[in-house]
Amino acid sequence: MKALIVYAHPEPKSLNSSLKDLAVSTLETAGHEVRVSDLYAMNWKAVVDAADYGPHASSPLKVALDSGRAFDAGTLTPDVAAEQEKLLWADMIIFQFPLWWYTMPAILKGWVDRVFTYHFAYGVGEHNDTKYGERFGEGTLAGRKALLSVTAGGPESHYAARGINGPIEDLLFPIHHGILYYPGIEVLPPFVLYGTDRMTGEDHPDVAKAWQQRLLTLDSTEPIAFRRQNFGDYEIPSLQLKEGLEPSGRTGFGLHVRG
Repeated sequence: MKALIVYAHPEPKSLNSSLKDLAVSTLETAGHEVRVSDLYAMNWKAVVDAADYGPHASSPLKVALDSGRAFDAGTLTPDVAAEQEKLLWADMIIFQFPLWWYTMPAILKGWVDRVFTYHFAYGVGEHNDTKYGERFGEGTLAGRKALLSVTAGGPESHYAARGINGPIEDLLFPIHHGILYYPGIEVLPPFVLYGTDRMTGEDHPDVAKAWQQRLLTLDSTEPIAFRRQNFGDYEIPSLQLKEGLEPSGRTGFGLHVRG
């Protein structure tokens, strides 16, 4: 297995850093190849601007179209091109980050904004009466899997079905479905550590054991059963889920998960 770890935390002595290091050692010991994108250590530029697209930047800037032209011409900035190459190299992508304000840190969102360019991660495939582009189960990154490893400060009950923060599945849905599944990546159930603000050294052995177990069972873990866009579940071009396909009483994000 070729694993890319995209890591986003500013503190080298943090729990997230320890989880990243443990992932590297565990996977390498198991015989896998590992690369790491340590975004803070790389001083990753998080904002999209015209400099990303060089001579292909228009005025006014059109981020989608300009990024596609630069990608097609091979003139994206070297940092973006390098991350795209890592994604194409990998067959497993692990994202290691803390949950800040109900989502990923800004530097990681900026990595997505800049690396997932038009024609690389979206805007591919034909549009006709039965197909609406290659996305949600198809796309340029199909054949890869991803796992979110997330730390949350609050206790697990706050992120349960009736928890005040909302179910963790809902909070991560925009990342799982909208960022990763969109270009075809299969998404594994997340590894979430709760109550991390209150953890002590006594908790670390159990945390490490649980994380290693997840890492060593990646190949046998079933991905989240998201519905594929172009395989009969949705009306095209409205992209509404067809009547009668949802389990009784299911609404919201859950509609887009089979079973």
